[in-house]
Amino acid sequence: MLWIKAVHVIMVISWMAGLLYLYRLFVYHAMETEQVVRERLQVMERRLIRGIATPAGVLSLATGISMLVLNPSYLKMPWMHAKLTFVLGLLVSHVQGMYYRQRLLTEPTAYSHKKFRVLNEVPTLLMIGIVIMVIVRPF
Repeated sequence: MLWIKAVHVIMVISWMAGLLYLYRLFVYHAMETEQVVRERLQVMERRLIRGIATPAGVLSLATGISMLVLNPSYLKMPWMHAKLTFVLGLLVSHVQGMYYRQRLLTEPTAYSHKKFRVLNEVPTLLMIGIVIMVIVRPF
């Protein structure tokens, strides 16, 4: 169980780093006017999503589910329900990032950099909620 938990924490950290950096790249992408730089950002975004964020997200979910299977009593605890709601929010943010990347490929100016600056904070707020639920267990 401790090895699964260790891998889970490592993957969550990697997933969070990927999501935070992805939305930061979108800020730069939305502000950029030179095509060659946009193309470079597109490569960086693709590699980040496919090489780091998505694999880390999948492994985070897999190890999290594994821990719940091994200790299903956690599912009876209100803090776990809140945590899983925040995790669902991270999934939405991830899928939304994939959508924005596809849209930026065809319409590089479809969104303002200000929108992405705000969206960049969403994973951070969700992470704060998750950490509080797991460590403090306020319910």
